[in-house]
Amino acid sequence: MSVSATAKTATASSETPGGGRLGLALFVIAAAQLMVVLDNTIMNIALPNIQSDLGVSSSSLAWIVNAYALAFGGLLLLGGRAGDLFGRRRMFRMGIAAFTLASLLGGLAPNEGLLIAARIIQGVSAAIAAPAALSLVATTFPEGKPRNTAMGVYAGMAGIGSTVGLLLGGVLTSYLDWRWVFFINIPIGLAVLAGTRVLSDGDRNRGRLDVPGAITGTTGLVALVYTIVRGGESGWTDTLTIGSGTAAAVLLAAFLAIQARTTNPMMPLRLWKDRNRAGSYTTMLFVGAGMFATFYFLTLYMQQILGYSPIKTGLAYLPFSLGMAMAAGVSSKLVARFAPRAVIAPGLLIATGGMVSMHTLTPTSGFATALMPAMFITAFGLGVTFVPLTLGAVSGVTDQDTGITSALLNAAQQIGGALGLAVLTTISTSAANTRLPHAAESFHNALTTREIGLVHKAGAALTHGYTTAFLVAAALFIGGLVITMITINARKQQTGTGPAGENSPVGAAETGL
Repeated sequence: MSVSATAKTATASSETPGGGRLGLALFVIAAAQLMVVLDNTIMNIALPNIQSDLGVSSSSLAWIVNAYALAFGGLLLLGGRAGDLFGRRRMFRMGIAAFTLASLLGGLAPNEGLLIAARIIQGVSAAIAAPAALSLVATTFPEGKPRNTAMGVYAGMAGIGSTVGLLLGGVLTSYLDWRWVFFINIPIGLAVLAGTRVLSDGDRNRGRLDVPGAITGTTGLVALVYTIVRGGESGWTDTLTIGSGTAAAVLLAAFLAIQARTTNPMMPLRLWKDRNRAGSYTTMLFVGAGMFATFYFLTLYMQQILGYSPIKTGLAYLPFSLGMAMAAGVSSKLVARFAPRAVIAPGLLIATGGMVSMHTLTPTSGFATALMPAMFITAFGLGVTFVPLTLGAVSGVTDQDTGITSALLNAAQQIGGALGLAVLTTISTSAANTRLPHAAESFHNALTTREIGLVHKAGAALTHGYTTAFLVAAALFIGGLVITMITINARKQQTGTGPAGENSPVGAAETGL
């Protein structure tokens, strides 16, 4: 080895934490990823208790989920850009600190307004911390086994976090209080903040933030979701419905115009020119729309209709987690042998079949005979699609675009989930009310007054609403399938090479969706 090479190696070694510090760095990043992912699912289990305790209406209940998803998905690209410009470790600390504070505010919230505000702050904080965490893996861990190991742990947190969130949400809500689904983030956040000193920041890029794009894009999405919810409640000719719909159209059009003209766009439109990449983003939008609604309505069905406790609900989701985990392993092997479309299409068909099975659920359906098979089939089908969709989104891009293409896929999932939940909540409520006017309110009032006959009647109406939503979610998966067949025509991709490979931060991390 030459003197210069030896000097470079020595310098790199001095800037990289030692073995013990690498272990602490891995813990810090993994814990942060766990906290952000966990918050996506832990909240679902607590929703019925939150609704009962704070008197949240059925339409407002969805905003507790959507407030987080819209803020997270809408600002994720801006958060990644901020880390590149102002320092990844600095933004990581800011994001985790704000997330921890927002969790405290959410746990103390006395009403639905402050709770939703806390969820918005959590979403904004997660949008800052999540992309910075992924970048810090690359800047902290040297290439080779250390970085590959770190990427594997980081990716695993995505799958583990979803399962842990469901189980932990059930335990905390059953034995303590729903507020602990927020409070649990405080010790995790403080531990992460205490360990950030071992993380290596890396070089900063030049440029500036696309603040106008972030404002118009995020507010446009919020206005669109509000329009959907308001239209379902008050009618599509309602003045506020028309006004918010017009505002959404203007804001989103302004967002696209800004992205086309600005030097440093939050979402470079050139990324949509490749048909395979555009198809992957759009398909993920549809998949996210159906998947978010599945968690939301299944939780309400199990706790309100079947009478499951929060902890029993968490345990009942284990087949879903198992199906996802098994499918990820199968899909990772299939993408090396078959074209992405040949893997995505069967996965979406399987998920559609599972969702159609959920459409047949009744107020007396058994877990082992009806609910468990439907959940497993749906999860397995969705799990099969994620790996090829991720590869399709990041394949063939330059090194400078791998981060933003990955973030855009995640944003598509979050935004699709928020829009899908708004649409399906409106459809579910309308379907339930055709069987019994004000079905949700009647159900909760009947539980309070113990009118058993009305409880059963309202429960049947709500079940009809939930199962109608499942059928529409199946249609969304079919929509994703059609888009896949039309747009994605890439040949088989090797997962071990290129920017989306196993040795790539993006490829390794995103397969854990």
